[in-house]
Amino acid sequence: MTNRLNLIYLLIVVIVILLLGRVFFLSIKSNTYYEELSKNNYIKKVPIVPVRGMIEDRNGEKLAINNLGFYIAIKPHLGGYKTKQELEETIDFIISHFPEYEKEKLLREYKKNNSPYNHEFVKVIDYIDYDDFFPKFTVFSANKNLKVDASSKRYYPYKSVAAHIIGYIGKSSRIDNMKNELSNYTGIIGKNGLEKYYNDDLQGEIGFKNIKVNAINEELDVLEVKEPNHTKSLKTTLDIKLQKYIHDIFDKKSGAVVVMDTHNGELLAAASFPEYDNNIFVNGIGVKEWNDMRNDFNHPFTNKITNGLYPPGSIIKMGVSLSFLENGIKDDFKVNCTGSIQIGNRNFRCWKQKGHGLVDFRKAIRESCDDFYYKGSLRTGINSISETLSKYGFGKPTGVDLNNEFYGINPNKNWKLKKFNKPWYVGETVITSIGQGHMLVSPLQMARYTAFLATEKLPTPHFHKNHYKEPILIKTDKKNLNIVRKGMYDVMNHPKGTAKNYTNSKVTLAGKTGTAQVVGIPQSEKKRMKESELEYYHRSHAWLTTYGPYKDPKYVVTVMVEHGGHGGSAAGAITSKIYDKLYDLGYIQKKN
Repeated sequence: MTNRLNLIYLLIVVIVILLLGRVFFLSIKSNTYYEELSKNNYIKKVPIVPVRGMIEDRNGEKLAINNLGFYIAIKPHLGGYKTKQELEETIDFIISHFPEYEKEKLLREYKKNNSPYNHEFVKVIDYIDYDDFFPKFTVFSANKNLKVDASSKRYYPYKSVAAHIIGYIGKSSRIDNMKNELSNYTGIIGKNGLEKYYNDDLQGEIGFKNIKVNAINEELDVLEVKEPNHTKSLKTTLDIKLQKYIHDIFDKKSGAVVVMDTHNGELLAAASFPEYDNNIFVNGIGVKEWNDMRNDFNHPFTNKITNGLYPPGSIIKMGVSLSFLENGIKDDFKVNCTGSIQIGNRNFRCWKQKGHGLVDFRKAIRESCDDFYYKGSLRTGINSISETLSKYGFGKPTGVDLNNEFYGINPNKNWKLKKFNKPWYVGETVITSIGQGHMLVSPLQMARYTAFLATEKLPTPHFHKNHYKEPILIKTDKKNLNIVRKGMYDVMNHPKGTAKNYTNSKVTLAGKTGTAQVVGIPQSEKKRMKESELEYYHRSHAWLTTYGPYKDPKYVVTVMVEHGGHGGSAAGAITSKIYDKLYDLGYIQKKN
């Protein structure tokens, strides 16, 4: 009997303890949960969007800024049976002051974002310029159905100048918003160029306000404010004066120009032509304008500095010369150029029909003798040439701070086998040795390679000082490198140099011309056609890559003119003017 009573007492105690525990949980522990839940009912967290950082050139000139203005939003929950007329009157009020907007478009924008669950004013106009809106600010603020507040719009003061480098912002997509939280609130994101590459730095960090509201979402009090982190300006290595000058002298040609510091890879100017005004993308480009640009055979949307791939033509010959010298060919190697060479049943022409006569390394570069490289390449083979050119950055990214850089093609036997499942032929070796065939390079790769020829180091091109990387030392026999440099000096200064008659600069230069065929001219043609006899889009691309001053190299200038024909005649004057501008701006103090 006693045991039964004890068991009953124990059961009563357990039940009491459980009841007391439940009371404790409901009255104390869960209070925190319900307190937080109740806060959500009356505290509204409002994001504060940071102002996007500006982009500047190396001297502080503004390349991308934010113009100030206002946005217009309409009270939610209008447009129903009882409020349809009120909504239309509100939109008519807006249009009466800003007739450039269409009523139907504003109605669609409102209805798209209005819902029973939305208690925020619905933005229908993102931006109106400050000067246009400010005189009407008072009358708009007095309209109970409207909300106006500060807004900003990205603006590119130099318009098309450096367009491919600076890039532009645009409306963020759903995918953008999934990857970038802040673009959910700003509605914009960097789409290309530096705007895209440094988007996370430029956009800053969001802030917020905790606001007490009542049951109908009216603001009662501001409880807490955390200011957004507005970023500082992004200072680039560009000199916009130099960039603008290049824009002006390129004179509606298609192609690319790169001006780079030989020692640290800073890009003072880099231009892809034709250019376009970045401002047209900020609010969305029209269908007709988009189609016109997309269908342009000169490809204005392509950033030809990094994404334009071209046969290098003869400007690859310095690298091929070094490959010969590294792979068993003596520095006193000479060939007798008669104007062509027979390989199997094919005849491979030199550009000079009568031939160059006896040719050594220096003369081969100076006068761009194809036959010299045909015969040298037969001794070394394609794999040795490809291996050497790989050291100089061909077939690889340069590491520049722009998105989606193309690698180009540095072909060899394995590459062709993987790509086409076909063997490599001797004829492909000889045409690769003069920069034709499968080989493709970008203007930026070519500028980087030219910097190596000038300094023995391979820099990483960059537009922002924080992107600087220590240049890579390429171990090269200085005797071999000096042979190449002397040949490049002769190209620009010797009476028979291929660029001598087309350049006239204040600065003593070394360089190399190149004429890269776009379409093949049959080797059966005994006399090579003149570029002027070809259709424009069949004409060769013209290259001229240089460094200067010759004795103390500071800058590389690489110019590529699409369908320009001969490198010296198409690019010589442009190159000379760029060096003169560098001299006038104080970047070069000594001419030699």
